[in-house]
Amino acid sequence: MGANLLIRNATIVTMDAVCRIIRNGCLSVTDGVINRMGEAGDFEGLRADREIDAGGMILMPGLINTHCHSADSLFRGLVEDLLLEPWLQKVWKAEAAILNADTVRLGATLGMAELALGGVTTVMDMFWHPDQTVQAARDIGLRVSTGGIFFDGPGIDGLNHSDRMNAAEDFFQSVSGQNDVLPGTFPHGSYTVGPEHLKEAHGLAKAAGGLFCTHAAETRAEVADIQNRYGARVINHLDSLGVLDPRTVLAHCVWLDDDEIETLARTGVTVSHNPMSNLKLASGVARVPEMLEAGVCVTIGTDGAISGNDLDMWMALRLAATLHRGNTLSASAVTTEQALRMVTSEGAKALGVSDRLGSLEVGKQADMILVRVDRPHAVPMFDPMTHLVFSTAKSDVSHVFVGGKMVVENGELSEFDLTDTVAEVSGLAPDILRSIQ
Repeated sequence: MGANLLIRNATIVTMDAVCRIIRNGCLSVTDGVINRMGEAGDFEGLRADREIDAGGMILMPGLINTHCHSADSLFRGLVEDLLLEPWLQKVWKAEAAILNADTVRLGATLGMAELALGGVTTVMDMFWHPDQTVQAARDIGLRVSTGGIFFDGPGIDGLNHSDRMNAAEDFFQSVSGQNDVLPGTFPHGSYTVGPEHLKEAHGLAKAAGGLFCTHAAETRAEVADIQNRYGARVINHLDSLGVLDPRTVLAHCVWLDDDEIETLARTGVTVSHNPMSNLKLASGVARVPEMLEAGVCVTIGTDGAISGNDLDMWMALRLAATLHRGNTLSASAVTTEQALRMVTSEGAKALGVSDRLGSLEVGKQADMILVRVDRPHAVPMFDPMTHLVFSTAKSDVSHVFVGGKMVVENGELSEFDLTDTVAEVSGLAPDILRSIQ
């Protein structure tokens, strides 16, 4: 049986267990799965339905963003120069005034398009109306991890806790068996969701075999709040509730002590490091080197465009690789390989899909991207991995494939015309601005 897709003349950065790099490599895909990979000489005579000459571009796994609020792209740049707590009050005011199922779909479509054009193939997204986020991801062609939102009080959707539990359970059932959606439960945080509700959300996710994601220890104010309420620091509070396990993803984890880092390692939790958001909101610098040293799975997220102003995983990647060197005065605080794994193989591990995503290997899904290396900032290239971490820009992403299907071609979306989306978002901007005045 012939291949559906054949990519020739690429520098393949596999991100497999040994980070194998194949120069002048070829890769073929059949029915969405990588079925052959190697040097050009091994592919003589092979033909496919579609063939792409990569022209020396880097072929690598698609990026995995483990923390995002894609529909918050509607509010890009709306609330500025505030710390998280007062910032959130204005954000929530705008969301309450503007968001409904239709506007969530609109914002999520814009966000998913930005992610795809920047080389992201899978995103973990926490937001209201998760069914609309799924539809937006499908319109663009991405995989998404999302699910029921938990927030004590009515929130912008007006639901009580019982309604939220029912909605979350319905969501699990609606996406059962669909490999483009990785469902979970998504309580906002331990300062907005009480202990019993956190436990119930985690119990639902566990019973359904899903993921559990929440914000944790993002600011000093949050840590003090939880300490005052429950007599424990944030991670220890969550641990006492039994919600920390290998299916748990905690966003931020900026303010941790040594004991909490040990707890994360012991329970197998994943941390989603969001350096751009943490810096812009003056939340602090996470103890990533110490977490890595302890064996914690650390991944990377962009957070929403409302807190970082874009969804640029390459910026987040470069910050994760450099910020901690400056903070610790150690040039190996986060190595190039560690940083690149955070956005590929470790991201797949966090979402429980290492068997099919996160690296380019025969038998895995063909979620992959081609990155240009012929621009002035990209020449010369001595080491492809170093190049990806420290030189690559999101505009260098040329092609994006999800399950072998091309969703970006030559820097443009293949499956979706953004013209109407951009116009609608621009038309909504005056109402958004009035919502916080």
